[in-house]
Amino acid sequence: MSAAPRTIRFILNGAAAECVVASHETLVDVLRDRFALGGPRESCGQGLCGCCTVLVDSAAVSGCLYLAVFADGAELVTVEGLADGNTLHPVQEAFIEAGAFQCGFSTQLLAAHPDPSDDQIRHYLSGNLCRCGTYPQIVEAVKLAARKLRIG
Repeated sequence: MSAAPRTIRFILNGAAAECVVASHETLVDVLRDRFALGGPRESCGQGLCGCCTVLVDSAAVSGCLYLAVFADGAELVTVEGLADGNTLHPVQEAFIEAGAFQCGFSTQLLAAHPDPSDDQIRHYLSGNLCRCGTYPQIVEAVKLAARKLRIG
């Protein structure tokens, strides 16, 4: 017997949100299906690739493994939520400028290490498996984002 669906309420990219979820639904499915957010997406389904990364109360989680019911009362930020209206966040700008494609995002790394070394970047991103093979561009994008954030 499965649990009855329940209503969850949370802050999504700065705005109050709510929806009814089944006990087995993952956060990435809810964000994509109910809120039409394309940033977090499922690829590996095992929490290894970083495609589904969502910040939940400032902690990066794998949305493909995180049950949506656990988001009740939380603050969620997807990559779309980094922008300020139509103004892209420096991390978003840097990834576009560097031609990097990365499924997860690096704001936590830059908060902890405003001027990360190549080794720190590679270590932080080591859990993200990139199918498009743009690792050198990703490292360059993180370095560029760090410069942009320092300049302000």
